[in-house]
Amino acid sequence: MTEEAILLGLRAREEKAIQEVIVQYSRLLWPIAQAVLSHTGSVQDVEECVADVFIQLWQTPEAFDPQKGSLKSWLCMVARSRAVDRYRVLSRHATVPLDGAMLATRMGLQEALEREESRCRLRQAVDGLESLEREILLRRYYYEQKPRQIALALGLTAKQVDNALYRSKQKLKKVLTR
Repeated sequence: MTEEAILLGLRAREEKAIQEVIVQYSRLLWPIAQAVLSHTGSVQDVEECVADVFIQLWQTPEAFDPQKGSLKSWLCMVARSRAVDRYRVLSRHATVPLDGAMLATRMGLQEALEREESRCRLRQAVDGLESLEREILLRRYYYEQKPRQIALALGLTAKQVDNALYRSKQKLKKVLTR
């Protein structure tokens, strides 16, 4: 479907048009929102931002002006804008008053908060992996399946599973050491 056909379909409220946009652009918009929300938001926040972009396009297709640029660039701009807005909301609610931080340290809660933050960062890093890599990693280390079992379940070879585990661990290490 061409961009012009998609735009005509959206203005005519054809669900096929919005489905086409979602299929074509969700993989592009996800990393844009995730880059803005990586240290503040959750996977659900990223997902919500991307969904909001498509909802906005569906509700107000006339907001996109093909004379000013491509649909792709407009969607990217809206995704970034939505993510920045969400970041601001999350940042406002995530602040801890100074005396609250001191109280947490005195009560021994600081270590618990740091552990929870580490878990959250790890969860976000794992959620940032491609779906197959994430599934292999979770099957191996969360469900404690052997590579051979994983390979059998996913229709892969044990070597492919080992390679995917290695790549996934390297990606996680890179993200978590930043």
